[in-house]
Amino acid sequence: MKLDFQFVTDRAWQAVRERELRPGEYCRFLPEENSVPNEYGCADAANILYSIGKMERSPERRLAAVKALQAMQDPETGLFQEETHHPLHTTAHCLATLELFDAEPLYPVKAVQQYSDPGNFLDALAWESDPWNESHKGAGLFSILALTGMLTLEWQEKYFANLDRNADPENGVSRKNAAVSGRAELAAHMAGNFHYFFCYHHARHPFPYPEKAIDSCIRLYQERRLFGNFGEKFTFLEVDWIFTLHRCSRQTPHRFEEVRSNLRDFAVKYHKFLTGTDWNSAIGGNDLHAIFGMITAVAELQLALPGEIITEIPMKNVLDRRPFI
Repeated sequence: MKLDFQFVTDRAWQAVRERELRPGEYCRFLPEENSVPNEYGCADAANILYSIGKMERSPERRLAAVKALQAMQDPETGLFQEETHHPLHTTAHCLATLELFDAEPLYPVKAVQQYSDPGNFLDALAWESDPWNESHKGAGLFSILALTGMLTLEWQEKYFANLDRNADPENGVSRKNAAVSGRAELAAHMAGNFHYFFCYHHARHPFPYPEKAIDSCIRLYQERRLFGNFGEKFTFLEVDWIFTLHRCSRQTPHRFEEVRSNLRDFAVKYHKFLTGTDWNSAIGGNDLHAIFGMITAVAELQLALPGEIITEIPMKNVLDRRPFI
């Protein structure tokens, strides 16, 4: 099987250019009168360009992109803030983008210095009722520490020890017993768990129960329990599922051929949607952040299905360089 995704990368590049206000400055949605640079617009533009092999090479444009992001940091707390996401998510995403330029924030992220005990921090999250949104905090804190050089080996070991000890041995994608009540769909637990898995990946730490995570991902896909219109809108849920399934399959031979066949089946459907849909009218298609999620999903499919996802320039998953998306 060969699927030509060149149109997708070309269209994503166009989406970035459509949202450029000035060099290095981007809005998140299609420009309207009086549009201003947005944290996610600036960050996602750089991430998309990196992913599709069109990262800025001009020193002047690279410096402009760095300065645009640096200017958005609060000098008192060190946080980056945007109304749609928790500050830990926004901060981790902006810091991860600066890393693409080998750049740093202007100010230390003082707001995270209070979290000296990762166990207490993780235990306080709403694992049962809101695992997806809460993972933005749980993985965001780890990523901020990793991206600013504040992550000590002792803190890291305690962090993963807590996650390992509390991983659910039955489904592999939730906190132990957190999915039993049904307060959140298993798909939401999987999407939240993905954020921890990319922290595991960054630290080269083995996933807990990868076989069970594979079982859960295949079951969710085959039983169509990945929320409505999975693969027919612009969201991050697709990369959450693809990354979990593919990266777990790197750590165990469990159901290896089934993993590939399910990813291949999805790739065909995703290709049909992305090449046959007006992006601006599709759910999330006007959101550069959601487009970045889609591009990361395609990049991960290309890694998972060698020779089957075709683009002129090989795509890169930013999570293989540093944590957080």
